[in-house]
Amino acid sequence: MNQHPSADAELQRIKDAKQFRHDAAVLAETRAKAALDQANGPSLHVANGDEVKFKGKQVPMSFTKGLKHNPDTGLVHNEADFDALRAAIDGGLIAPFNDISVPRPPIPGNPDVGRRQWEAPTAGFVYDLQGPDAQAVTMQPAPAIHGGKDDPSFKELALEMAEVYELALLRDVPLTAFSEGSTNPAVQATVGRMQALAAKGIVRSDEKRPSHGAPNNDWTAQNLFRGSSPGTNVGPYLSQFMLIGNPGAVPGATIADGLVAFGNQVIDQRVKNTPVGQDYMITQQDWLDVQNGANVRNNAELFGAGTRFIHTPRDLATFVHDDALYQAYLNACLILLGMGAPLDRGFGHLSGQTVEDPNITGFALYGGPHILSLMTEVATRGLKAVRYQKFNVHLRARPEVLAARVACASAVDSAVGHGTLFQDFAHAVGPVADAVAHQNKANGGDHLALLPMAFQEGSPMHPTYGAGHATVAGACVTMLKAFFDLGEHGDKTVLVETKSGEIKFKRAEHGDMPVQFVTNFDGTGLIKQAADTPLTLEGELNKLAANVSIGRNMAGVHFYSDYYDSARMGEEISIGILEEQALGYQKDPFIVNLNTFNGDPRSIPAALTS
Repeated sequence: MNQHPSADAELQRIKDAKQFRHDAAVLAETRAKAALDQANGPSLHVANGDEVKFKGKQVPMSFTKGLKHNPDTGLVHNEADFDALRAAIDGGLIAPFNDISVPRPPIPGNPDVGRRQWEAPTAGFVYDLQGPDAQAVTMQPAPAIHGGKDDPSFKELALEMAEVYELALLRDVPLTAFSEGSTNPAVQATVGRMQALAAKGIVRSDEKRPSHGAPNNDWTAQNLFRGSSPGTNVGPYLSQFMLIGNPGAVPGATIADGLVAFGNQVIDQRVKNTPVGQDYMITQQDWLDVQNGANVRNNAELFGAGTRFIHTPRDLATFVHDDALYQAYLNACLILLGMGAPLDRGFGHLSGQTVEDPNITGFALYGGPHILSLMTEVATRGLKAVRYQKFNVHLRARPEVLAARVACASAVDSAVGHGTLFQDFAHAVGPVADAVAHQNKANGGDHLALLPMAFQEGSPMHPTYGAGHATVAGACVTMLKAFFDLGEHGDKTVLVETKSGEIKFKRAEHGDMPVQFVTNFDGTGLIKQAADTPLTLEGELNKLAANVSIGRNMAGVHFYSDYYDSARMGEEISIGILEEQALGYQKDPFIVNLNTFNGDPRSIPAALTS
């Protein structure tokens, strides 16, 4: 016989719910204060010093896109315009942005083109009820240029610029050529130039941003521009989650058809084709128009006929141009759920997955809808936090701007009055910049080292550091790593074909064969291969975060450090949300385990209450 709870019980529930919110708030406050204490300085948020160093010198390393720029130097035409932008940013109110004067000369031959707008510069001031506050997480200072050619930060920045240049040169090379034993001439040329940079000391600080992709700065075709986390340098460049689908997504479909079941609808892993060799902003005039805020995007020109699987860096750049931000991780979650991939052992037990003939199963709690909704929810938290870093802390210029400083280094040095700083930087990346300038001229552009962009409009209308895509990648992938079983050392969850012919992520058993999928010669289909080294679930999820993040680098809109630090900030946000949510599970012990992007194990337990 059903019995309604008493009024006393209902009142107690109200009190308990209030206490839970209080406890979560205390946890968030404690965590934020600890972060501030660990900063060992007056502020949690510290920029790299370039903006301060070049104040009064036309701020050559700061975000000025959308303001008017000098056609000879590429620097902001009037630094007072930048000061007004900075003041509006610091105020955190929308109205001051509407008062900024943003004069722009008409575009030759197209005077009626529209103007782009700055994107959500006040988002970092919004409060949320769950997870770390947008201003309670942070990122280390980005590599800086002002220290000069002998400064490690200068060298790291030079390496970052060289990487973005090289990715532009490789934009139409099949990603299957980014592999051990590759004889692709473009890949080999890039490896040679990167090795030459390393020999000159143009390297990344392993202490600040270690890379699993190129350990000890030893560049090879296999580790070229891979991610920074365990598993990203194993097997194919592209994560399996960006290629495969669910068997039976439509009648007769196999995993190699790349169709992901989304309820009774289907998501196709193929992307729109874009013209091979078509790059943008390779003349000074086109670059200037875009910096002045011209809205020059034209989808009719950008997208060609048909679709194919992500096959080249240009295809990956196309995916991250218009993705729904958490799209790749939603697909990954749908694929894993469709495979019946094992949940984290603590979580799986609560859902009934590890119990013989259970009487209950997970759904709204401990099941698919729970995972799907929470995995997507963290995206908005990450976006607000990274907007604060972008606008209010770092205000770092995009790669397209730094490339213009290389292209016009002598004029910039004369205008800025800082010796030969930018000429030294141009010299540091000289061989790579020369290759880019040669390609630009061959493609009808100026013989300058302007960064060839995959999109007509170049980068978005917000600063480069951190990266929104990478922050969301870090947050969403962390949720997936928390909820699905990654396995343990020596017994990892891997992608296999079972004796019965099923392909799934599971802990390998006798008779299972490790497999992997890559694109065929033109990207129109997938090929199943035996995997020399089993692809782990952890590695493919880490690779997914890296693919989406570095896909933005392939487009020319971000640096490596944007990916590295943003993904880790997103990870911190997700862990904070899980820690707070764990307080709400007071009937059963809620414990999930994951490995961070640095490879460190983390366990998130729920404290049981009496």
